[in-house]
Amino acid sequence: MPISPNFTSILSKEWEINFTQCAPNGYLKYTELCNILQMTAAAHSEVGGISFTDMQEYNQAWVLSRMRVEVSKLPQWRDVVTVKTWINSLENSRSVRALEMYVNGKKIVGSETFWAVFNTEIRRPEALALPYEHFELFPNNKATKETFSKISLNHDKEMVFEKTVRLSDLDIVNHANNVKYLEWCLDLVDETKILNQEIESFEMNFMKELSLKDEVVIHENSEQNTTVFSISKEDKSCFALQLNWK
Repeated sequence: MPISPNFTSILSKEWEINFTQCAPNGYLKYTELCNILQMTAAAHSEVGGISFTDMQEYNQAWVLSRMRVEVSKLPQWRDVVTVKTWINSLENSRSVRALEMYVNGKKIVGSETFWAVFNTEIRRPEALALPYEHFELFPNNKATKETFSKISLNHDKEMVFEKTVRLSDLDIVNHANNVKYLEWCLDLVDETKILNQEIESFEMNFMKELSLKDEVVIHENSEQNTTVFSISKEDKSCFALQLNWK
């Protein structure tokens, strides 16, 4: 698709929270929060001419590599949230994108995301084949207090779950959707901590893609203020999640 005449380098988009996106406490699920953030990023790439459809002409897609989310409060059912997004950096095969969520003009969520251009045929990163110079970059306009990091997995850990990747876990790129990893791990957390919104921030590292019928193992390491989950296939790390508690 061509670049939209309504294209701007900073996109602002509204979403109404519906009941299917909410946990039993009536507040937005953390997984659905990530979905909304990523759908906003996708909307910006679409009006900017670098969407999934545009990139598929070159067998390319954006895939998430790292994500940090800082949450002061979750929105609830019927809230209308405004999500703003812009690009901090974009060069060759890599891009850092910032996102913020507001309710009634008050910022409640900040997120920093790291994306890579992925060739869906050869399943490897490569330089973006489409023009992107029309995007103004905002390298100093940060959405989070801290930047994303490489999660340390050099801790004692215990196996807590085994999982086989099913069709319902896959997305349009034909691998396990990034939010599914988060869902698998959060289902292993004490539900009262989730429902009481005790997560101050969380980070995700995506290292290797998972495909249909892959068998994985989930490990956990818990300390006073953090919980780290890791997902591995054949003893090779594929994903890491760090939950930082209030």
